[in-house]
Amino acid sequence: MFKALDQAGDHAGGATARVAALSHDQMIAEAPARPPVLARWKRGIERWCHEVEIAPDLASDIGSRRWYRGLATMLGLSAAAIALWPDFSAVEAATTSPIAARSRDEFRSQTISPLALGADSGRHMGASPLVRPLANVPERPSIQLVSTLGQGDSFARMLERVGVGSADVSQISGLIGQAVPVGDLSSGTRFDITMGRRPVPNAPRALDSMDFRARFDLDLSIERGPAGALSLVRHPIRVDETPLRIRGTVGSSLYRSARNAGAPVGAIQDYLRAIDKYLSLERDISAQDQFDIVIGYKRSAKGEREVGNLLYAGLDHGGKPRVQLLRWGKDGEMIASSALTQPQGAPGGMPVAGHMTSPYGKRRHPILGFVRMHAGIDYGARYGSPIYAVADGVVNFAGRHGGHGNYVRLSHSGGLDTGYGHMSRIAVKRGARIKAGQVIGYVGSTGLSTGPHLHFEAYRGGHTINPAGLRFVSRPQIDGKEKDAFRARLAALMGVQPGEALGTIEGPVEASSDMQREIDRLAPKPAE
Repeated sequence: MFKALDQAGDHAGGATARVAALSHDQMIAEAPARPPVLARWKRGIERWCHEVEIAPDLASDIGSRRWYRGLATMLGLSAAAIALWPDFSAVEAATTSPIAARSRDEFRSQTISPLALGADSGRHMGASPLVRPLANVPERPSIQLVSTLGQGDSFARMLERVGVGSADVSQISGLIGQAVPVGDLSSGTRFDITMGRRPVPNAPRALDSMDFRARFDLDLSIERGPAGALSLVRHPIRVDETPLRIRGTVGSSLYRSARNAGAPVGAIQDYLRAIDKYLSLERDISAQDQFDIVIGYKRSAKGEREVGNLLYAGLDHGGKPRVQLLRWGKDGEMIASSALTQPQGAPGGMPVAGHMTSPYGKRRHPILGFVRMHAGIDYGARYGSPIYAVADGVVNFAGRHGGHGNYVRLSHSGGLDTGYGHMSRIAVKRGARIKAGQVIGYVGSTGLSTGPHLHFEAYRGGHTINPAGLRFVSRPQIDGKEKDAFRARLAALMGVQPGEALGTIEGPVEASSDMQREIDRLAPKPAE
């Protein structure tokens, strides 16, 4: 029994020995190779830096060994940085000797630097043996220029400055004269000119074409045909001449309201001057009244607009016309529509837009202090207000006249004279012929006067008379033959809608039945 156990133990021990031997062999066979020396040093340094901590936080644990070790690290790094600090010694250039300015420019001309420096050296690359000089420089076959006719300049001088020959200048002037007078071309007209080749060397270039705007409704072109002859081509422009009508409420200021409505400054000034002859702009116009302005207006198919003169000036009160003035006649005067029914009589005492302050007769003089005859009528008005002649006449006196101050006296037909005193400024000269309604001066306070006003007086046969009873036909009248035309013109302007002229117009389009896009023409057609 013991023997069997011994044998079993021997077998077990042998197996254990074999297993142990196998495991040892496997361990020997599978054991990795030792790392190289550099890797072992690297791992050792990393392990030492991790354990030792050579750069600790110097704000904590002050005075310990760890803190002094960190201080030593900082001082060592600072010393290394100072030791490696660069100096400020000059850096040597590629050449040891300075370069002269001429040589520097020569070097720079051989590089790309002239492009960056604007080629300021003026030097050029040296020519190689392959470069041969040209016998003559070829000219451009055509030159396109733009020239503008200046103020005080002539059409012929403008063409000569461009380089057009005298023969072409004479021919061009004659061609343009067939359409419009050359002298009527306005300053600022722009000419697009194309100059061709020279017929012979050193001769002026021949004009190939010239385009410009001759009138608001006409473009002109001068073109040279295949045979060399110049011809004139007209290009009419469609123009609409619908007048521009502007309406609005007077409000606090007639001028500002008209400007806000879009009326031009010049038209507003003409409107105020026309209305001022019939109404006082300060007292006779209320904020609820409606102003009505019609001005000449043109618009072309190219988009240009041209503002003309005032054609109509009206003022409505309560929906009914109060004043209607229409520009009429060869002199272009503003005539009231009331002239159609009866002559417009202007009272002799209303030569200014004002109110009567002192009638004709005896009164106590405000300055002299005693009673004496007041041989006229005083009208209070704002300083500088225009004074109008009440009838046609001739100026027989204009100047300083004692207590009247600045004084104007007019002689009218029938032995009647009128006088205007205390003016701030006189607008006429002695001997001048004056029309009714013409401005002859401006309200002031010269002479014996206590304030700005007009002293108006009348004389018949050299003696003063009361101007209040006089009436003068002072405004233009309409001949009976022209009344129908006047009514038709007024009705036509009243038929224009406000803002109607501000729309755009289309130019004539020549439609073609076989019009086709280029992309459609090039596209392959489907098989039939």
